[in-house]
Amino acid sequence: MKNISKVAFFAAIIGPIQSVLGWTIAGSLWPGYDGVKQTISELAAPESPVKVIMSSFFILGGTLTFIVSLFARTLATPGRIALFLTAIATYGLTIFPTPLIGYSIWHRIFAISSFVLSAGWPLFAMRFRKDAPAILRPFASITATVLQAALAIAFLVVWVREPIDPFTGVWERVVAVSQSLYISVVVIAVYLGQRKKANQPAF
Repeated sequence: MKNISKVAFFAAIIGPIQSVLGWTIAGSLWPGYDGVKQTISELAAPESPVKVIMSSFFILGGTLTFIVSLFARTLATPGRIALFLTAIATYGLTIFPTPLIGYSIWHRIFAISSFVLSAGWPLFAMRFRKDAPAILRPFASITATVLQAALAIAFLVVWVREPIDPFTGVWERVVAVSQSLYISVVVIAVYLGQRKKANQPAF
């Protein structure tokens, strides 16, 4: 197996931090915006006064995921492809923003694709080799996928019921943090494990 590069390691560290900073900064600059009820995508809506800020953070997040897909080479190739497609979906939902009134079908397609791919990539990144890091072995990968999929499905159900459910924004943020954070946990854990192994003296 190839090692995870330092570029992917730093991208993984920045990923969840910029995600939270993005909607926090943008939301704080929009008087009247309610992060409990309103989605993150609404911050990048054409009518939003902070659309440039939020869109920039979306693009940054997609680029960081793209970097991980290229340089986290310990992950199985299908998992890296899933992360690559996640980055493309993030670009897509940014290019096709959702309006504040009504919705964009293309935005929904890319947003749903992003959530589904972000939930499923651990399964595709799974390694069966005995020398594979524990976090990439079947038990961890399957467990992570099941948990992430459950969160994503719960949010999508709430999202569809958005006019009814008053906590759409909270649900979306929980899922977004969980998915971004798990990518970071995997990449950082594998990278540090490889560094530790490489620094062990040979006897």
